Order: sequence, then structure tokens, then C-alpha cells
Amino acid sequence: MSWWQFWKPKRERLDFVREFFAENEVVISGIRSIEHLNFTVLDTETSGLDTTKDSILSFGAVKISESRIQVPSAVEWYPAAKGHGGKSAPIHGLVGIQNQISTEEFSRLLLKYLGNSILVGHHLGFDLEMIIKLLKPFGVEKLPNPVIDTLNLAIRLEHGPQADRSRIQLESYSLDALCSRYGIETDDRHTAAGDAFLTAQLLLKLLKKSQQKGIHDFKNLTKNY
Repeated sequence: MSWWQFWKPKRERLDFVREFFAENEVVISGIRSIEHLNFTVLDTETSGLDTTKDSILSFGAVKISESRIQVPSAVEWYPAAKGHGGKSAPIHGLVGIQNQISTEEFSRLLLKYLGNSILVGHHLGFDLEMIIKLLKPFGVEKLPNPVIDTLNLAIRLEHGPQADRSRIQLESYSLDALCSRYGIETDDRHTAAGDAFLTAQLLLKLLKKSQQKGIHDFKNLTKNY
């Protein structure tokens, strides 16, 4: 019995979820080369760091295909949230947000945008946990997409796949630190769209380094995830 038979909201809400999961039934071939992979690089700004209490204030993302950042694909959306700013307001400045959209509309836009691409982010686990929290009312408990965390990928490339994190200074793997190390200018920091664009640039640098180390296909790029 399918999950939506236990959960029956309005008929129109089922369609976009059903379409998203159907699209992700297409499995990416393990031998597909890095150059032919499609990525969605995303970031969220939130009211705080407590995934049980805080909310997404803004979502930013940009797509990468054919090893290029597809600038026209960039988006920044502001899902309606119970609180504005929160403890993180001094960092991202999101107070009195305009152009908010309903949770339902955001969820529709988000799932259509993500499609069956590989999801990428820095400290991606937190972003995904916040996104899942928002999507749960629509029956989405987990996103089926493959994922890559640029923090983990950077550590793997610089220290090897069996790196002992207890011996690594994780401060040197912050987004700012990695952008500095890989020669990326950190403009528009602490906005969802800005950080997604920086992470996309970092990903391209890391993908190039991956190929230099003999990692050329989807299977080997994502084997530690």
C-alpha cells in the first residue's frame, strides 16, 4: 500500500509530491561522468539553529550542468514563517520579510526545482533537516535525491576518504575558509542566494580537484554518502 493511502490531504497537494517521487525513480548511472551530472546547490537562512523550533526564512539555490553554473536558474524564495529573524537576525538581517509565499506554494516550487538533481550544500545536513520539517505536512519524510556536502568533499580530497576528523581543524573547512583557500571572493555572504552561489563556485573547484585525483564518475564521487 502506498504512503499516500495513509495520508490524504487535498487532491491537488498530492500531484506535485507524486510527480517529484516519480521523477526520482530514474536512477543516475554510476558510470556517468562528472561533466554530465546535474547539481542543485542550495542554502537556507533560518531563524536559528534549533531544527525543532526554528524556521526557514529564505531559500536560495542555483543549478550546475555541463560543469557550469547556470546563473539564470538562480532562485531565492521566502517561505512564510512564524517568527521573523530570531537569534540569527544580526547575521542575515532578515527582519520584516517582504514577498513571503505560503508553505504550500514554496513546497510546490521547491520540489519542481529540485527534480532528480544531485543536492549540494555546505553543512548540507542542517539545510535538509529544515527543508524536511517544512515538507512533512505534504507527506515528504525524506528527499530521495543523491547528496554532496562540500565540507565533507573538501576533507575527503585534502585528507583522504578515511580521514580522522578528530585530528582536523574543522574551522579551516568553513565556507569562508574554503573560499579563501580556493581563491573565491566572498561577496554577498549570509544571504541564501549568495551563499548558494559561493558554494556552487566551491563545488566546481572541488570537482576539478576530484578529477585530478582520479574521481571521474557519479559512483566514485558519491561513494562516501
